[in-house]
Amino acid sequence: MPASTSLSSKHHTLIQALLSRGPLKESEFRSIFHRVTGKSPDHQVFNDYISDINDELSYVQLELRKCLNQYDGKAYYGVVNTVSDEHSKLGTKYSVPQIALYKGILEAIVQDTAGEGSISNIDALNIRLENQVLSGVDSQSQDNSTEIPSALKNFSMSQKDKTLEEFVHDQWLCSISDGRIGLGVRSFLDLRSWFHDNEVPTCQVCNEAAVKAEFCQNENCNTRVHQSCLKKLFSLAGVKRVCPGCGTQWRLVAKREATEEQEADDQDGPSENTSQPDPSARKRLRTSKGVDRNTQESDSTITSSTLSGSRRLTRSSARRTAAA
Repeated sequence: MPASTSLSSKHHTLIQALLSRGPLKESEFRSIFHRVTGKSPDHQVFNDYISDINDELSYVQLELRKCLNQYDGKAYYGVVNTVSDEHSKLGTKYSVPQIALYKGILEAIVQDTAGEGSISNIDALNIRLENQVLSGVDSQSQDNSTEIPSALKNFSMSQKDKTLEEFVHDQWLCSISDGRIGLGVRSFLDLRSWFHDNEVPTCQVCNEAAVKAEFCQNENCNTRVHQSCLKKLFSLAGVKRVCPGCGTQWRLVAKREATEEQEADDQDGPSENTSQPDPSARKRLRTSKGVDRNTQESDSTITSSTLSGSRRLTRSSARRTAAA
């Protein structure tokens, strides 16, 4: 049996950077890699470091993972918990009402049949927490005596508002233009198995959950593609601008979306990791002063098991939602 890889102080420094600072943009993480190791973060050297780190982290059910932020099209790195059991629920700092609110927002966002990947701030605040309890009850049960925990019934609007601020700060959610709420980088990092188990439609190109995505114009085609994946695909030599699923001519990306993507590129570089709210949304989603920025990753973990009892989100259920 091969001996376990021994991590050096440089490996430990890279892990600590992610644990203490939260998910980092790929450009930032590669810059830290270069400063720590003194090596150019070329593909092979960088990947070898990541592989060695994950070999060791696997013994404690952790993984250094890469994900796509579907709102700015950039890659991020973070350390995630790979265990989905009852014990992992104990690793979260959030209360039952807060988790119920997150579950409700998560379901509302992934059920968006327009592929915008967001809901309004008002809709987020109006999520009915008791529905998260009722959705976990067997649909065949006719027992109306299911008791709603008082903590859910008494969770005020101001508490919801403060919780949204906390989720944005912790990068489980993000604030985007016009006061809308989207999923944060940590949701994309940690909930990969949840997206799969709940049959959230995937991107035709990268096969990851297509929460915010472009749709094929052919009504009989279910193809979804992330805007960044679409851009990379169509930039390849000899690739036609057609749907990778059915071959239908793909529509041009709207100028507004292209402008937003360029603005995101201009802002790339060392910065706060938390997505910054649009001015119109800052009053509602200001960074909570009472939240410690140095909170450890394990203190605010949401795992697939934490979200157990969520309604199953299938393609057919999304269509029924759209038709309602």
